[in-house]
Amino acid sequence: MKRLREFIRNNRLFMKMFLVMVISIVAVSVLIAFSTIRMSNNLFMETFSITNTKVLNQIKQEFESFSNAVASTTMNVQDNGTIKRLLTREDMNSVEESKSYYGITEQLDRIYTDSLNQANMIVLGNNGRLFNMKYNHWPVTADALINHPITENLRKNPDEILYQFIPASEISNGRDMVVASKALTERSTGNIYGYVYIPIRERDVHAFYEGFTSEGNSVLVMNGQGEIVSSNRSEWIGRRTPHLLSVAEASDVNRKEYRDAEAFDKDYLMMSESLPALDMYVINLIDQEVVVNNLIDTKELVMISVGIVILAVGIVFIISRRMTNSLSRLVGQISNMSKYDFRKPVDEEGGYEARKLGEAFNYMLNELQDHVDILLKTQRQARKAELEALQHQINPHFLYNTLTSVKFMVKEGKKEEAFDTIDALIPLLQNALGNVDETITVEQEAANIEHYILINRMRYGNKIKVNTLISPDCLHYHLPKLVIQPFLENAFFHAFTEKKEGFIQILIAQREDKLVCEVVDTGDGMRMETFRNQKEKRKLFSGIGIRNVHDRIQMLFGENYGVEIASEWKKGTKVKIVLPLLEGNPKDMTIPINNTKIGPS
Repeated sequence: MKRLREFIRNNRLFMKMFLVMVISIVAVSVLIAFSTIRMSNNLFMETFSITNTKVLNQIKQEFESFSNAVASTTMNVQDNGTIKRLLTREDMNSVEESKSYYGITEQLDRIYTDSLNQANMIVLGNNGRLFNMKYNHWPVTADALINHPITENLRKNPDEILYQFIPASEISNGRDMVVASKALTERSTGNIYGYVYIPIRERDVHAFYEGFTSEGNSVLVMNGQGEIVSSNRSEWIGRRTPHLLSVAEASDVNRKEYRDAEAFDKDYLMMSESLPALDMYVINLIDQEVVVNNLIDTKELVMISVGIVILAVGIVFIISRRMTNSLSRLVGQISNMSKYDFRKPVDEEGGYEARKLGEAFNYMLNELQDHVDILLKTQRQARKAELEALQHQINPHFLYNTLTSVKFMVKEGKKEEAFDTIDALIPLLQNALGNVDETITVEQEAANIEHYILINRMRYGNKIKVNTLISPDCLHYHLPKLVIQPFLENAFFHAFTEKKEGFIQILIAQREDKLVCEVVDTGDGMRMETFRNQKEKRKLFSGIGIRNVHDRIQMLFGENYGVEIASEWKKGTKVKIVLPLLEGNPKDMTIPINNTKIGPS
């Protein structure tokens, strides 16, 4: 066995070619011998595809109708002032409690629609008040529901309608349920003040497709985590099938009518339809064994295939062996190249094909190495030139006006204010004139921002108020110098031309695997539609390298990062700077080219 494994490992190309040729011979023989059966099978598949596509579309319409009813109901509950008042009020006596229960019941009866298909509706407030329209469907208490995992998921996704499966083992009445739920939030603040739940029993979900199932023709509903929440096969409910989920997702992308799929240790023909609003899939499984047994005589097919393989195996073995020996040696040399020496050429030996491949590969290797050397040199030169240019783009007007302000402060006897302004200016100049190739921490950038704000407050007073919101867990991350200050300067000097007062807000936080910095002002804003091309858009900016910040970020980190600007006339401007999460100060950042980094590792 050890020698056999070693032989297979050293002759992978031969084994692949051998298997491909044998399988091809078997396939051709089977197709010729069973052409009539194949035609019958194709006819069956075509009929199956057309019929079941219509069936799945009908089932999809049923679910979408239910989803629309859920969305409408949750919106009506959130917009209802009576329900909001009762879910947020704390101090109520017993009489008011009774009246509130009657009032909210009346509101829920008015909101409830028949399209919910016998589903229950529950409203829960953060104040502990719970209103359950059909208590016998789900006899749950406020304490149990407020701490339930489905409520925890709502807190994480307050703006979404979530469809979550609850198995019968977690419910006192022993019935599987699918719960559509949404957090009730304040529109102005986004704070959660309650929750609305629309639980529907699995047997009521089953009613959506009950008339379309039969023996060997099964339907199941699967959520986005691969968990089966409903099916005409009760033993499947609650089971997780990641493989089926991946096949359904692939079918949704490729729009293939049907696929072969393995599920529950059996082979099936599978069709699926996505339900994006519910984050679910409706899947139709046809038992493939039933189809094959009805259309194909398996024993006869195996006998014919084995006979053809025995006759052809000798010829196939000889031809494949001669073709693959030299190619296998060449593949081995190329595979070992990345482990040892990228510059070492391969041996140009063996058959004609192997020699030509070796010559072509060595030529390509030399060209690639020359290209890499040139590219690395160009990268270093371009990066150095860009950073040096940026380093000299300090706004002379800002420096001149600041020193003039200090002069007038001294003349007026405001020495403390003058000292504070100079103390704030010194670290700004050190930061701008230092090594721009380095990065600084978010904490250091926050200090520079405070110094810049102090200088402008000394010059212009408190007409423009600035708020900084920096997440504490981001203080240790690094970012390049001079990426936030240019946009802050632009907000101070250009955002409040007509308006003389307003706010500037600076936010720095981690979002997923990125560091996001935002500079938002309530100034004059811009008419973005007037800037039709890139040249005109550059006229939006001035100051310390503001035109170069976006290009600089993309040069250092790739096209997934950079600057986004959104503005609305008379309302203000929002600048969003997206950076990678840098734990330290990278000494030699490389330039990504077509998602591949070329440079020192």
